[in-house]
Amino acid sequence: VQLQASGGGSVQAGGSLKVSCVASARPSSRFVMAWFRQAPGKEREFVAAFRFMGNYANYAESVKGRFTISRENAKNTVYLQMDSLRPEDTAVYYCASSSSVILSNLASPSAYGYWGQGTQVTVSS
Repeated sequence: VQLQASGGGSVQAGGSLKVSCVASARPSSRFVMAWFRQAPGKEREFVAAFRFMGNYANYAESVKGRFTISRENAKNTVYLQMDSLRPEDTAVYYCASSSSVILSNLASPSAYGYWGQGTQVTVSS
């Protein structure tokens, strides 16, 4: 599976951005697509995940209530809508996927075998 991320850009604090991730193949029923981010000098951190089985979404505490992950079946695409952005949200955002991930490993980068290229999100104060 190849993942193609797009979107991102620069915005002022309080603004919104939307990033997209398209999978090259039709996902299986247990497919999981997730977003991670990495700021300069920091480790890659989990942002959100979408579990295709049951259409469940999971979020990091730092983005809960501000970010929304969603799926568009026909386009094999997962979106991350980011609202009320803060300067600390500035990072390179990566999408990742796996054929299945157990719940306790959702936030672990090592659980995902496929990664898209990163897209920069910059939030200015």
